[in-house]
Amino acid sequence: MAQTDMDSGEDGGGGGEPEVIAKASVLGGFTESTEIRALISSLPVVHESIVTLESAIERFLVIMDRYQEQPHLLDPHLEWMLNLLLELIRSEQSPPLLVHLGFKFLYIISKVRGYKIFMQLFPHEVADVQPVLDLLCRQDPRDPETWETRYMLLLWLSMTCLIPFDLSRLDGHLTSDPSQTREPIMDRILAVAKSYLMVTDKSRDAASVLVSKFVTRPDVKLKRLGDFLDWSLTTISQASDQTMGGTVILDGALQSLCYHGTSVCVCSSAPVVLQCLDQCHVAESSQAMLRKLGVKLVQRLGLTFLKPRLAKWRYQRGSRSLAANLSLSQSGSTVKAVSPDMETQSQEEDYDIPEEVENVIEQLLGGLKDKETIVRWSAAKGIGRVTGRLPRELADEVVGSVLDCFSFQETDNAWHGGCLALAELGRRGLLVPSRLPDVVPLILKALVYDEKRGACSVGSNVRDAACYVCWAFARAYEPTELKPFVTQIACALVITAVFDRNVNCRRAASGTFPYGIDIVVAADYFAVGNLNNCYLSISVYIASFPEYTRPMIDHLVAMKINHWDGVIRQLATKALHNLTPQAPDYMSTTVMPQLLPIALGIDLHSRHGAILASAEISHALYKLANQNNRPVTDCVLSVSCLCPVCVLSVSCLCRGFGGELMRPAVCSLIENMSVSKMPFKDDPVISEFSYPVSALAALCEQYYQPQPGMADPQMQEVLVSQYIAGLKSTEVLTRCGSALALGSLPRFMIHGKLHQVLYTCLQQSCSQREVCFTEARRDAAKAMAQVCVTAGVSAQGGSDSVVCEGNVSAVYRALLDCMTDYTLDSRGDVGAWVREAAMTSLMEVTLCVVGTAPQLLSPGLVNGMMCSLAQQSAEKIDRYRAHAGSVFVRLLHSNNPAVPHIPHREELLAIFPTEGAEGLNWNAPSQAFPHITQLLRLPQYQYHTLLGLTVSVGGLTESTVRVCSPVSVSVALCL
Repeated sequence: MAQTDMDSGEDGGGGGEPEVIAKASVLGGFTESTEIRALISSLPVVHESIVTLESAIERFLVIMDRYQEQPHLLDPHLEWMLNLLLELIRSEQSPPLLVHLGFKFLYIISKVRGYKIFMQLFPHEVADVQPVLDLLCRQDPRDPETWETRYMLLLWLSMTCLIPFDLSRLDGHLTSDPSQTREPIMDRILAVAKSYLMVTDKSRDAASVLVSKFVTRPDVKLKRLGDFLDWSLTTISQASDQTMGGTVILDGALQSLCYHGTSVCVCSSAPVVLQCLDQCHVAESSQAMLRKLGVKLVQRLGLTFLKPRLAKWRYQRGSRSLAANLSLSQSGSTVKAVSPDMETQSQEEDYDIPEEVENVIEQLLGGLKDKETIVRWSAAKGIGRVTGRLPRELADEVVGSVLDCFSFQETDNAWHGGCLALAELGRRGLLVPSRLPDVVPLILKALVYDEKRGACSVGSNVRDAACYVCWAFARAYEPTELKPFVTQIACALVITAVFDRNVNCRRAASGTFPYGIDIVVAADYFAVGNLNNCYLSISVYIASFPEYTRPMIDHLVAMKINHWDGVIRQLATKALHNLTPQAPDYMSTTVMPQLLPIALGIDLHSRHGAILASAEISHALYKLANQNNRPVTDCVLSVSCLCPVCVLSVSCLCRGFGGELMRPAVCSLIENMSVSKMPFKDDPVISEFSYPVSALAALCEQYYQPQPGMADPQMQEVLVSQYIAGLKSTEVLTRCGSALALGSLPRFMIHGKLHQVLYTCLQQSCSQREVCFTEARRDAAKAMAQVCVTAGVSAQGGSDSVVCEGNVSAVYRALLDCMTDYTLDSRGDVGAWVREAAMTSLMEVTLCVVGTAPQLLSPGLVNGMMCSLAQQSAEKIDRYRAHAGSVFVRLLHSNNPAVPHIPHREELLAIFPTEGAEGLNWNAPSQAFPHITQLLRLPQYQYHTLLGLTVSVGGLTESTVRVCSPVSVSVALCL
């Protein structure tokens, strides 16, 4: 049951998908039998209309597809469905279209249930051979609409070929024109089979089944097998896989040989067939399916060279019978692994191995390294089957050759194929316990195999196959055999289940471990589908078990913080933060000293991950020290080593090394160092920390505040002057960074410098309309609001310390001026960035002023702000119109306290009532403009609203123009 549940899910692991899958997997029976009967019975009527015909087919498909995962539920109903459809097919009154429709329904059933089971239900008496063959001969192999008919007829003919009578007896009953030469039925069937082995549709697969059953008949084997083999080998030799036609021919011929490759009928011809495959170089074909068929045929030919026996030397775990195990458990006895004595083994293995077997094994080992999974999987199964018939010494050599696949000189394909082969060998008991010390270390490496290729990596299939090997070993060996390796395997599987990037690997690895019940509950098939949940939640729970704590931490440090995927690196560092409370001493004494050299290394990904990890672990250790009322230096023993890391990181950042990747990491490091109150107060490293903006506030709070609320005068002057100078730089990014830095400064750092920051710097930066400095104006507008909110509002305060009567008008003038920025360049309306920032800043400043000193807002300021917002609410770009509308409504509905002096407040509340404002979609022109155009009736808003509508009417967006044109024009005419 556990395995069934695991197999029922798909990638994703979230939302409603698992629930849907679970519901689809618990069907209790075939509940639509009545509807299916009615549907089949209605076919003579519905086939006359294309509409009703397609509706019937679609309904039948929907019903049958429900049972794809539980096809056995159809078994009690297959016979009557087959009989109903055959009755329609055999009826002389059925037109050809109805006959084809009946076969189409038969194919749908066989697709769900599987042709091997369904074809056994076809009637296969002597009387059925001739009608089925005649009907098949009347079909057009080139008709693309009736391939289901030909496919099912070939399967039906395959069953009729099993009659226990010599086919020559049927030749006397052939009814043919006396003027024509009568062809034996044996030759007719072979001719039909050969012709359908060359077609391009699915009938080719059914023709292979027909050949496999037909040529193994004693009478056919005696009279026609040699000719058929000659035809097959000639076809293979002459066909070329470089053309589509040649590929089809090779596919059909190889399939026909594969299906009866292990039969005794080809023992004498096996060397010839093998030689033909070697000469045609099928293993080197560019077509994956041909290579797969070649491997499949080679392994079956190899089995013909070896005695059909079960190796006595194989490892046997004991009884595989559930009834036998239950009876033994009730009696208190146990079943031990079987190990035959050496004398018996010697007697069993005393026979010669043909030379061709070496060629077969060599080709199968080569197939393990093929670039396609289907070829590697077929080769792995072949290795298992052939090895099971070899003497122990030769089998051990095969195992050694398989282990050679696990070399770092080999590709990921070889590793994957090697894992599949080991799983097959272990599952069949052909990997003796003495080989486990050689095998287990390789499997542990395969569980973490990840090779970077360009911008991505390969290896998820290797890790998935390694999980399959562990699954196979757990079921193949006694616990005592695996006991020396259990801890290693369990830790590796837990790490894969929680930390693997690929969801299929995480799900494949979620299984049985020490503390298995508890862990499986937390890390079940669906829980591991979410990567964030695995790293940040499940890992913390599993790490609470001592066996897994350090291996998980070591894996994150060794394999994940230097991962090529940035998301994995960030999740790994956050996981290390969460895991620190589980092993604080280990983190401080072992992990941190490992990270610091990596943080100073040359590999960009490793340096990035190590800096983030150092920051996260340091902060986690600080929180632990704080909880225990201990100084941070007691927990973070590598404080002295963090200084050079910080200096080098900031230095590299200033010189541009790492760019976008390293800037957030360095900011995170500085922020965490500051929040963690690292003892760097008088260290020269602090002077380097003034660059990263996002960490600036935390840095100043910790290191530039000698007393609460008072700045270090020297550092205050240095920082403010540095950022003011940066706003005059010729580099736009320097201006942006300086503006954002000023906005990030805490209150005590701008106290006494507010006039200089607002007027001398930010207001002037907002007024410079050069195209190249658009981003700088945007960030300056943002910074103005941040500075005002940080400084606070006081009506009677000084203009150098707070927002007051002396400077509030200048702030609003600067922001309202930004609302008129319509700068254009090759990127389009870049001025919209400035307008959006100004709208947000106006709202933040207004709400701040209203909450403390609303008397500072004069009617002129409020009128200009609301009119500008109304204009932006009527413009053409959906995003900025929506932002302006939301700000407009937010200020209108603000009542704690209300924004004073809003023109036409009552009329506006009637247009934008409080109850319906939240449901208004400003992004949709059809919803926004009917409300906006009503502002044209209000004198204060008329000009600005019409100005915005005029811009929208002249825009390029069809939906906006279509909605606003008739409305605005008609209203304007009325005015």
